[in-house]
Amino acid sequence: MAQTSAEQMRAWQGPALFSFGFRPFFLFGAIWAAFAMVLWIIALSGTLDLPTRFDPVSWHAHAFLFGYLSAVLAGFLLTAVPNWTGRLLLVGKPLAALFALWCAGRIAVLFSATLPTGLAAVIDLAFPLVLGATILREIVAGKNWRNLMVLGLLAVFTLANALFHLDAARGVYAAQGMGLRLGLATAIMMISVIGGRIIPSFTRNWLAREGRDARPTPPMQRFDKAVLLASIAGLLLWVTLPNAPFTAVALLATGVLHLARLTRWQGHHTGAEPLVWVLHLSYAFVPLGSIALGLTGLTGTGTAAAQHLWMAGAIGSMTLAVMTRATLGHTGQPLLADRWTLMIYLALLGSVAARIGADAVPMLTDVAGALWLLAFGGFAVVYGRLLLREKPKG
Repeated sequence: MAQTSAEQMRAWQGPALFSFGFRPFFLFGAIWAAFAMVLWIIALSGTLDLPTRFDPVSWHAHAFLFGYLSAVLAGFLLTAVPNWTGRLLLVGKPLAALFALWCAGRIAVLFSATLPTGLAAVIDLAFPLVLGATILREIVAGKNWRNLMVLGLLAVFTLANALFHLDAARGVYAAQGMGLRLGLATAIMMISVIGGRIIPSFTRNWLAREGRDARPTPPMQRFDKAVLLASIAGLLLWVTLPNAPFTAVALLATGVLHLARLTRWQGHHTGAEPLVWVLHLSYAFVPLGSIALGLTGLTGTGTAAAQHLWMAGAIGSMTLAVMTRATLGHTGQPLLADRWTLMIYLALLGSVAARIGADAVPMLTDVAGALWLLAFGGFAVVYGRLLLREKPKG
């Protein structure tokens, strides 16, 4: 007789780390984000040659986009899918095996120069393929067809990772290749789709609990769907024709639409609770990045700072926002941000600001790196104790 998810978790007698999907991937995803930044800073100083087949900048981009983000996606999906389907989730040894596969990918890519050609790519890509197969099995068995879109985005994200490896193998500067753009564009679509569901929902719950009259527009109305369709078109143009003038115009238009979408969610009423306002602020990086990339396309200036509005801003802040909230909720803690959580948010936002300013003031690069370490290292320290121990009974 099949066990329920709760029964399966209670039956697991091993470490609490492997009792729920979010635990290992959130904790070690954050640790990896901090560790990879340390390696990047040392490599920039010229005192370390990374033993990877990627050039240093491409490894840096891959370590965050396809390394860190894949861990957070796994933690989120393995926690959300049981709610979607009502079916079992990975617990115990199967979860530990999937986590080990993610770790193997990080090690293989970092030390790929010491491995046979192509082996690191195979190991790295095995993780999202296994994760996707697991999610597909659950969606099909639970007949939860509406969430196939999320699985489709994961499939495109995996394809982007493969293209990134292919770009590097061909000697193309992968950090500016199609694989990177497709991966980043897919991540922005994930934020647009998933954020478009959870931000109005969490905001509504908080406003109702606080007795406020304001309410966000319910998610996925006709306007939301139009914004998502426009986003797909604009992002596809950016992936395939990044330097075309009409791509820049499309990105500007997409950014304006996302700003309009964000204003419908009543974020200006949430200033008293960081767990809520950080979601709105994180989403704001989606239109800001789109507008910045559109402007750089029209002016012919560099795109690094604009892309960091998406990479570090939208992805970094939204994932930290989701990880902190989910960890509190699933470990039986009150959904309130303490001073340490606020410090984590402010450190990440400061890191993004410093990185954008580093193009004009190079010394800000070190400031951005230090604040990044404070944000992700802070999450590992502050939330690690919750992720490593069992949820309180009762």
